[in-house]
Amino acid sequence: MAEETNIVLANRTDAQGTIEIVPEVLEVILGIAAVSIDGVYQMRGSLASTVNAWFGRTNHGKGVDLTVEDGRLTADVYVYLDYGVSVPKVALKMQETLREQLLYMTDLTLDEVNVHVLGVVPEKAEQLDPTELFADDDNSEDSEA
Repeated sequence: MAEETNIVLANRTDAQGTIEIVPEVLEVILGIAAVSIDGVYQMRGSLASTVNAWFGRTNHGKGVDLTVEDGRLTADVYVYLDYGVSVPKVALKMQETLREQLLYMTDLTLDEVNVHVLGVVPEKAEQLDPTELFADDDNSEDSEA
């Protein structure tokens, strides 16, 4: 969870005021960017985010912990990956994409992006219908006649 202090986005002399952003918004930006990477199955969730998902409310910031210390931004990203992907390649792509996306959207730079792979999720096997296991194949009888 992000800290409770707002982050000042720009300190320009030509600005007409200050621009501040809540750290939770940065977590949402990073969460959406992380899920969009090929090979990422899903982000880590909590019980609250799971219950909210049941009711149709998605929390895009789940699985991202942002810390701000002495003006340095550090993101810890907790993910599950698809089976068969190269873990280092996906993690490096995630670090690169998250840094670029945050810089593009907010002009803030991430000093660290720590990727925590919590697991690998295999593809689900196709479910067999037990009533169709021993059913006669009508097409094979027609072709023999």
